[in-house]
Amino acid sequence: MGDKTQLAVLTLAGSSGTIWPVFLGGSLALIAVTALGVLGGESLSRLLPERVLLWISALAFIGIGLAMALGML
Repeated sequence: MGDKTQLAVLTLAGSSGTIWPVFLGGSLALIAVTALGVLGGESLSRLLPERVLLWISALAFIGIGLAMALGML
């Protein structure tokens, strides 16, 4: 299991009894979020050098990990 979305889809599919609408909704949500990520990444890459983006990503990843480890998230 990957993230909270997968757990939500698992729960909804189990409780609703109709798997195809849940599958379609989950798939469309993943496509939409991925499209937003790609467009956002493309926009940021035009504004900032790749090295800066890598540092920002690394620091954000570490920050979120620490916040989760400390029970803040």
